[in-house]
Amino acid sequence: MFSVTFLLALLHDMFFAMIPAIGFALVFNVPPKALKYCAIGGALGHGFRFALMHWGVSIEWATLGAATLVGMIGVHWSHRFLAHPKVFTVAAMIPMVPGVFAFKAMIALVEINHSGFTPELWAMLMDNMLKAVFIIASLAIGLAMPGLLFYRRRPVV
Repeated sequence: MFSVTFLLALLHDMFFAMIPAIGFALVFNVPPKALKYCAIGGALGHGFRFALMHWGVSIEWATLGAATLVGMIGVHWSHRFLAHPKVFTVAAMIPMVPGVFAFKAMIALVEINHSGFTPELWAMLMDNMLKAVFIIASLAIGLAMPGLLFYRRRPVV
């Protein structure tokens, strides 16, 4: 279940997910004391997504699970440190943004515009664009999930 190579790959993934989380936290003017929590949130979210994908979950569902985890942890930290949850969660979500899929979709679109329509290019455009859209939707839903569950004024049922 947990091999040494999997654990090393997971630690590698988590370490390199901390870098953009800290970078975007700095861009968003997160207080210096909260930077480490943004880094930890980014690492936990990306690591959880990495583990789910390793176990066969699709990237869209894994992103939803990871974004929900980061949202829940952010709500916990916001209660603990008396800050808004977005201080901890937004920068932690940035490493999961689907840049590669959006880039590949744009390249396919430019290639269709330049060379003309082919079914292969259309399939590449649709596949990558839909993946990017669903991953972004998963990030938004996962980020909103704690608010939907914890901050409701009326009961769910």
